[in-house]
Amino acid sequence: MSEIVNRVSQSAILSINLEELYPKEERIIFDLKPFLFQEFLLREKEFRADLKGLDWSKYAGKWVSIYCSGDAIVPNWAFMLVATYLTPICRGYVIGDLKELEVYISEMVLSKINLDSFIDRPVVIKGCSNFPIPLFAYGRLVSLIQSRAKSIMYGEPCSTVPLFKKPKV
Repeated sequence: MSEIVNRVSQSAILSINLEELYPKEERIIFDLKPFLFQEFLLREKEFRADLKGLDWSKYAGKWVSIYCSGDAIVPNWAFMLVATYLTPICRGYVIGDLKELEVYISEMVLSKINLDSFIDRPVVIKGCSNFPIPLFAYGRLVSLIQSRAKSIMYGEPCSTVPLFKKPKV
């Protein structure tokens, strides 16, 4: 009886699983609306006092979206002031909504990838994941590796959908 050989694991195919790279820490919103007078107007003195007295520990180690759900005009400095409190304790933050936070996280994750490892190699971007990876991350990954990779496929190494193949020169 002949030995079963896993040709996929022995191939030059480079498989990338965004789920393995993507941070799993909780994402939460810091909403400025409750800090506004009548949910409409920001009073600087009261706002500063409220922030100073706030228990910031609930944001420790988390990804934070600094956002205002109210229909108020909030000065830019107010968002920035919140950021000064979050900087030393949270994993990261954006001034924007949760979608913008995921874009930021995607950019951070993808910026740490060694792009030289993709040069002239067939690449499989793993498809199925148990963690919700934003579509933006997949598109951004393709934009980063397309100029380097020999080919790009999506799915599992044993069953892929071809996306790109570098033309032969």
